[in-house]
Amino acid sequence: MNRRDAVQYISLLVGGTMIGGTAFLSGCKTKTGVSMVFSDADISLLNEIAETILPATKTPGAKAAKVGQFMTVMVNDCYEAPDQKIFHEGLAKLDDASKDKNGKSFMESTPQQRHDLLVELDKKVKDYNSKINVYTEGLTTEQRTAMVLQKNFTGEDPIADKRRENPDYYFQMMKELSLLGYFTSEIGCTEARRYVERPGSYNGDLPYKKGDKAFA
Repeated sequence: MNRRDAVQYISLLVGGTMIGGTAFLSGCKTKTGVSMVFSDADISLLNEIAETILPATKTPGAKAAKVGQFMTVMVNDCYEAPDQKIFHEGLAKLDDASKDKNGKSFMESTPQQRHDLLVELDKKVKDYNSKINVYTEGLTTEQRTAMVLQKNFTGEDPIADKRRENPDYYFQMMKELSLLGYFTSEIGCTEARRYVERPGSYNGDLPYKKGDKAFA
């Protein structure tokens, strides 16, 4: 799967534009000069978050694909400075949310408790983004053009800033990177999806039955 296909695929799964997608397509050359420090404990937590989103079933899950480490690289290489900060601080926020809901940290919680917490956070993110979408759909062509020019000339992005005001915005990034990391990994491409190791050929008439994996 190439970069563009990966970004489009993840955007489809999350139902919107992927954070950092433009930088990812350009080879992550938009480094901010800021490098967040992630401890081994942070990476372990990210692995468990990703595993909760994409658990092992008949195929290995996100933890086996080492998605936690992937997320830290993406955050440092492809995210804007405000998103880097929100993501990093989100690790503590997610733990706090777990303690409020379950009385214990995310790592100490049961798989079902972890699942229920992330489902709750995901719903909050979707509800918040729905309000942003209503706002953007109401913009006139002139307003949209002005925002594009503003972003090009000053680097300011009012819509992105509105999304960052969401207290659960950090989870949106974690979910997107979990999906991206898994479905672009060797495990995700060759085991979670149907993989045909025969580049350069095309067969538009392959048998399909409901429930079959998508092709990598």
